[in-house]
Amino acid sequence: MSAIAEPSNHRDTSSDTPEFTSTERAVINRLQYGLPLTPAPYRDVSEELGISEHVLLDTLKALLANGTLTRFGPMFHAGEMGGGLTLAAMRIPAEAFDRVTEQVNSFPEVAHNYRREHELNMWFVLATETPEGITDTIQRIEALTGHPVYNMPKEQEFHVNLHFEV
Repeated sequence: MSAIAEPSNHRDTSSDTPEFTSTERAVINRLQYGLPLTPAPYRDVSEELGISEHVLLDTLKALLANGTLTRFGPMFHAGEMGGGLTLAAMRIPAEAFDRVTEQVNSFPEVAHNYRREHELNMWFVLATETPEGITDTIQRIEALTGHPVYNMPKEQEFHVNLHFEV
């Protein structure tokens, strides 16, 4: 199973790389590669790392609680499951950015919302149960925020296999 350990984009990036314990570093690095499809995946990963399952889970919970990771969970390929998936962008004035971010993030279909230094300064992924759900969700976001959403569906998929070793 593929899993995501998504780093927070709210962390102070002006300083050097944050200091991690050796356990935190091992957990972050290992979990970026997903969990094994076994009856006890956390136990199996903890054994691989040479720590207890309790330490693994406590470390993961702490990384989520302190904002080092914003989420940890499965990644599903919505398109292969009959759903819709698209990249979307918005042009949001600086003074409205925080408010619109909260509004956009209130939709359960929204994932991976990022601020960018670009004319289109808010980018996010939409995943819906059906392909038609994309249009409906975009319309609801536009109605709530008062700003247009630019839909950028993928034309071709590339697997980058990107990991960030810490």
